[in-house]
Amino acid sequence: MRNTFSKEEKLKKKNLITELFASGKSASVFPLKMVYLENDHDSPFKVQAGVSVSKRNFKSAVDRNRIKRLMRESYRKNKYLIYNDDDTKKHILMFIYQAKSEVSYQKMEEKMIDLIQKFLQKQKSH
Repeated sequence: MRNTFSKEEKLKKKNLITELFASGKSASVFPLKMVYLENDHDSPFKVQAGVSVSKRNFKSAVDRNRIKRLMRESYRKNKYLIYNDDDTKKHILMFIYQAKSEVSYQKMEEKMIDLIQKFLQKQKSH
């Protein structure tokens, strides 16, 4: 598996995002929250993911975009945890940043790994 985050892997379709927030489940490891839903999307990838940062907490677009870049990068480097799992179901995911201040990349990556592992545990228990 290549360590990329290509266009087909990004969650962009409005109807999928609406469905995700309407009926998805969530897992949280502060400052990150993941909303996920098992969905047979038409992407060739097992997972489609998106990232979001609240405009209420970060007024400046520069700050929001930096946090989104950090989230995408930490997901990109650690998505192998999801792909190496033997579960073959397709999912859509949305990562939401909840803190009111920015965290370092190291902290972001550490929390992203914790969150992905929590997600995988929840999948195994269902």
